[in-house]
Amino acid sequence: MGSTDHRSHAKGPLTLAFDIGGSHLKAGVLSPAGEMITERVRIVTPKPAKPEAVVEGLLSLADQLKQFDRITIGFPGVVRRGTVFTAPNLGNKLWNGFKLGAVIGDKLGKPVRILNDASVQGLGVIEGRGTECVITMGTGMGFAHFLDGRLAPHLELSQHPFKGGKDYDEYVGERALEKIGRKRWNKRVAKIIGVLETVVMYDALYIGGGNSRLIDLPLPANVRTVSNEAGITGGVRAWDQRMDHLFEAPPAAFAVAAEHTH
Repeated sequence: MGSTDHRSHAKGPLTLAFDIGGSHLKAGVLSPAGEMITERVRIVTPKPAKPEAVVEGLLSLADQLKQFDRITIGFPGVVRRGTVFTAPNLGNKLWNGFKLGAVIGDKLGKPVRILNDASVQGLGVIEGRGTECVITMGTGMGFAHFLDGRLAPHLELSQHPFKGGKDYDEYVGERALEKIGRKRWNKRVAKIIGVLETVVMYDALYIGGGNSRLIDLPLPANVRTVSNEAGITGGVRAWDQRMDHLFEAPPAAFAVAAEHTH
């Protein structure tokens, strides 16, 4: 697969899209239209998921895919302009301040854009009209919010206390599913859908992530599950002009304040 010439599939830049998860690292190469033109490759996320180990894993995936012009990374935490600030399901302290974009860009010699993983998944499924939300069910619960196709500032909803002292990650994440079983877990998912409807008043809600396939409950007409592959295929839209402002350098005063904060 690594030696295959992808250029015959489309004219324009090819995007190598990484999806970093608590259980697996995944990757694929996308055409300019967002179509997967390679098989999706994946490896188990290193344990412990130290930045250096994850970078090594990403490079091994890139080596299998070979030809690409730019890179998108979906990361499970707060990322701003290529720098990671939180990584709840990988190990916060190890990742805080890690310049993942610069490291991968330097290693592979290509431009890099990084967004929260739920945001990338959302870019792969939204229709671009009205208020659309995405939640991902995996190791934890990811969240992204869009208005008329424009990504809203990231809200790390997964870390917000939800019920009984548990945050959303603890309430419907992988560990909760294993502990309480599929039936009770589905009831919890239904509660979260209801809460988001009240708080966000979304026009559409998309549910992705590896555990979305386990959802077995009647969903409202404006709520649907989506393929987990969207966590990769959304990587092309990260390069749309409407996303440019997310990657521009901040004002100097803000940058200095951010350095002191973190």
